[in-house]
Amino acid sequence: MNLRIEQDDNYDMDSPRDWDNLGVMVCFHNRYDLGDKDHGYKSNHYNSMGELVEELQEHAAVILPLYLYDHGGISMRVGAPQDSWDSGQVGVIYVSKEVARKEYGWSEQWDRVTDGCSTRIIEKRLIAEVETYDQYLRGDVWGYIIEDDDGEEIESCWGFYGREYCEEEAKSTLEFLEKKEREAADELRRVQAAMPCCQP
Repeated sequence: MNLRIEQDDNYDMDSPRDWDNLGVMVCFHNRYDLGDKDHGYKSNHYNSMGELVEELQEHAAVILPLYLYDHGGISMRVGAPQDSWDSGQVGVIYVSKEVARKEYGWSEQWDRVTDGCSTRIIEKRLIAEVETYDQYLRGDVWGYIIEDDDGEEIESCWGFYGREYCEEEAKSTLEFLEKKEREAADELRRVQAAMPCCQP
């Protein structure tokens, strides 16, 4: 069998921000339509990103800053990059206290993040969401095709965020298919060996 890894040309039909995410991504940019679409915040309601953050702090459990790098393509990350050239804060990603309570089963009395463990749990989830969205923005979305020696497609799957992840899944599928093929060949040999020899 032959395995091919290819970039997914149709990935932009489904943004990760349309998935069931923990965080709400609020972004303001005059050229790009970024982040979530239904958060309800308008850029002309604020004089600075600080004003937005101040308003969010009233009901947010965790707020993380989002920075956009724009140079021959765009890339997003949590926190300011070391090299600030061609980059700037474009928004925030946050989780409300209400959503945090429901997601983690915290009591209604839980009103703010009071310990580092709770903060880290939420931050890791938000950072992972931003990393996936960044892969979407950069076109780092892949698929694989498994073919037989005649070029006939046996298996394919698309929409993997990150080439490395796609390769891991593809190799796992290839190993599974090859194992099935070997088992089928072994079974055929056992059946043939058990058949009485035909005499003319």
